[in-house]
Amino acid sequence: MAIDAAAGLKGGCQCGAVRYRLMGEPTGVNICHCRMCQKASGGPFMAFGGVRMSEFAVSRGVVSTFASSDIAERGFCGQCGTPLTYHRLGSDRVSVTLGSLDDPNAVEPATQLGAESSVRWLPRALGAPETSVEQWLARAKIQTVHNRQHPDQEA
Repeated sequence: MAIDAAAGLKGGCQCGAVRYRLMGEPTGVNICHCRMCQKASGGPFMAFGGVRMSEFAVSRGVVSTFASSDIAERGFCGQCGTPLTYHRLGSDRVSVTLGSLDDPNAVEPATQLGAESSVRWLPRALGAPETSVEQWLARAKIQTVHNRQHPDQEA
């Protein structure tokens, strides 16, 4: 996929306090199963794509960081906690979480890292029966949900 550098890919956190733009095409797009990514996301893996630091711009707010190891820091929204970035110290690249992109389908992981930490149940879970959110809400007898999440684009 070719990225229009003028428009770029856009993304941000769940509450909208932090917004960013990528002016280059992400490379090294991967899923990481390492234990640090599991703990940082609260999930079985994280998905990332990276650009040069000069191709990453925060357009609103500030990305808070946590030095998760002596080689890396992870960026997140200080308001809602959404994981946003991974930066290996000393590198001129930053990776963004694919789930924080306005269009998480815009780039597709081509590799997996940290396979030794992959949870054993993941392949079975991904093969489990599927239910849409609408179906789940109907079964739970939930009529309406007032979403406080920032929309996946600017107004």
